[in-house]
Formats: sequence, C-alpha cells, structure tokens
Amino acid sequence: SYEIAMALCFAAVFLYAGTMSTSEIVAKQQHLWYVFLLLPSFLIYVTSMVGETNRAPFDLPEAEGELVGGFHTEYSSLGFAIFMLAEYVNMTTVSALATTLFLGGWQAPWPVTLWDGANSGWWPLLWFIAKVWMFLFFFMWLRATLPRMRYDQFMALGWKVLIPISLAWIMIVAISRSLRSHGYDHVAVLIIAASALVILIVLAYLWKALRRRHIPETAPPAADAGTFPIPSIPLKERADVN
Repeated sequence: SYEIAMALCFAAVFLYAGTMSTSEIVAKQQHLWYVFLLLPSFLIYVTSMVGETNRAPFDLPEAEGELVGGFHTEYSSLGFAIFMLAEYVNMTTVSALATTLFLGGWQAPWPVTLWDGANSGWWPLLWFIAKVWMFLFFFMWLRATLPRMRYDQFMALGWKVLIPISLAWIMIVAISRSLRSHGYDHVAVLIIAASALVILIVLAYLWKALRRRHIPETAPPAADAGTFPIPSIPLKERADVN
C-alpha cells in the first residue's frame, strides 16, 4: 500500500516538472523547491519511505516474531551486520530521492543562495550530503519517539488515507500543469497552495478518525485500592511456606 502511494508521489513530481530527468527536476527548483509547491506529495512520500525502509513506527517485519524470529536468530556476526547495513543503505537511498525530488538536490538553501559562490566548487556536494543527513536524523528521531503501529492501522493508513489523497492530488497537479502550459502560472500556484491546505486538513481529520476508531469508548472499571489480582493460597500451601 505504501509503495503505491510512493509511486503516485513520483508521478506528481514528474507531472509538475514536465520531465523525468532528475537533473532537470533539480534545475527547475532553482527559485522554489517542490517541498513548498507539492507539500502533500512530500508528506506522503516521507510517510511511505519510512514504511519502505521498515523503520519505526512501521517496523512490522521486525515485530513479526519479536527478537526470537527471522534473521535475529538465523544469522549472527557478519551476516546480521549485512542485514542492518542493507537497511541503512535503503534509508540513504530514499533520503537521496527525497532530496532530489523535493529539496532542490544539490542547490543551497535560500539564505545561502544570496552568496554568489553557494553553488560552486565543493559546496553542492556538501549541501546534498547535509540534506540526506537531515533525513537520516529524522529516521532516528522517529525510532526514539513513536510507538510501533499494528498491521491493521498501517493498512488503513495506506489504503484509506495515503492512496486516495495521492490520487486526488495528482488530478490537481495535472490541472495546474495544463494551466501553466497555457500561460496561467500564478493561477496554477494559487490552486496548488489552496489544494495543499485543504488536503492537509482532510489528512488531519482522517488520521484523527482512524485513531478514534481504535480507542475503546469506555474505559475498563478501575480496581479497588485494597484488592490485588492474586488468587488465594490454600491453607496447606500456606503451612508449607511458613
């Protein structure tokens, strides 16, 4: 489910940029990054890339048998290290894609662009690495902050929230692209900004509704302060203990 939403995010970027070349996509973000123009696609992609890399709160393969199942017991030493290395390589790959498609790639951020040499020499490589590291820090911050989700919650998030919003957003981006091709650049930007606000409101409402669905309406009755859930011990066992 999250891979479908991720592919739809790619399609939105390709539609708005009018090309599938990563170098041209980065070049067209010279004045304004796509993270601002295509904010819903960026948020959906960030959510999908966390699920793609099996990181918390979507680390469901690791939680399948907890720490006694799968590669945790079948591999050790270098084999186990390669599994972990592959996970972090995947994190770096999706972070590099997010940097290229939404954060301007190797281009410097806005305040630094006032300097003429911000995008010359070794600086573009340093800007790209800094953006990738920012996403890696985001991965580690999520693992230390959020609890693990259940399978039904993850599937509901993918099929009922991410994919429908991605499909609606692609239609909006296609309309704005058509307006831009006819010379209505400001109208297209206005439509994308208004649509992004509406979609974010709908996303917050749906997420709140999904959370409310899995929370029981009535809390279990509280136990008395003087009682404990311990079964009574027979007299014979009490005598043996004494």
